Amino acid sequence: MATKIGIDLGTANTLVFVPPKGIVINEPSVVAVTLDDNRIMAVGREAKEMIGRTPETIIAVRPVREGVIADYRITEAMIRHFIKKITGRFSFFRPEVMVAVPAGITSTERRAVVEATLKAGAKAAYVVKEPILAALGAGIPINEPSGNMIIDIGGGTTEVAVIALGGIVAWASARVGGNAIDAAIQNYIHKIHNLAVGERTAEQIKITIGSAIPQKEEEILEIRGRDLVAGLPKTIELHSNEIPKAIKDTLGEIVKAVKKVLQETPPELAADVMDKGMILSGGTALLKNIDSLITQETGVPCYVADEPLFSVVKGTGIALENLELYKRALFAKR
Repeated sequence: MATKIGIDLGTANTLVFVPPKGIVINEPSVVAVTLDDNRIMAVGREAKEMIGRTPETIIAVRPVREGVIADYRITEAMIRHFIKKITGRFSFFRPEVMVAVPAGITSTERRAVVEATLKAGAKAAYVVKEPILAALGAGIPINEPSGNMIIDIGGGTTEVAVIALGGIVAWASARVGGNAIDAAIQNYIHKIHNLAVGERTAEQIKITIGSAIPQKEEEILEIRGRDLVAGLPKTIELHSNEIPKAIKDTLGEIVKAVKKVLQETPPELAADVMDKGMILSGGTALLKNIDSLITQETGVPCYVADEPLFSVVKGTGIALENLELYKRALFAKR
């Protein structure tokens, strides 16, 4: 029976880790709700399929926005759905659950996460800061006295932190991530090509031909949308080197957060960071050449972690298996 569960409650995706099995759930953080009787119709992948395709009586919502709970009741339903999926409908065992939260979370937001998790069926709820878990999942020895820098770029937030002796020494958070990059691509196509495209199309463009810096070999992608002049469906060709232009300002916000942390890092730890380089984690770390852009802008080497999308959730697994060792990094337990 699953007695310990780690949850990376992300803006874009929710991942669930069960030791010793590993990652057992990786689904979009989307819930479909009926408007007339407020009933939850679908959660996760099934609900994401409905985005932009629902009748007036149903809406597909993301209950977690910019890394924090925006809709308490729907978040609780989503956590309950994932816990039930693992423990089974009639389980008598209430698991211990660890949830990853942004470094800049307020005490009220933290309480909301703990309460939603307990109401969803957990016996105990631990709340841990994302950068610590991302560092653990990326294989960084966080309890050592030397400094390590992690940049975790998720769907809604970017968390940047320097970690030493199991704690965060300097950190910054920017409320930009993969979703803001998608929105920037949508706006660019809207403005330059007079074409309206949905958020799923924008995400597909980012994954297929997106890059943080222009590339020597250009790729071309055919995209379909609604012509803003004629109002009819239309197909256009999009060049890959248009994407860095479209997302330049959004990536600039991320670079600003990285520079802020580097400026606030004590000299001894800054020397460690220069030596080892910065580690990139989170789903948006998969954007082509984002590590090169950060290196270029800061002068500090930057590397993408192995499986960056899973760093935080893998970190929950490591922390759950060694609760005593990492108890200084734990926030709350109820």
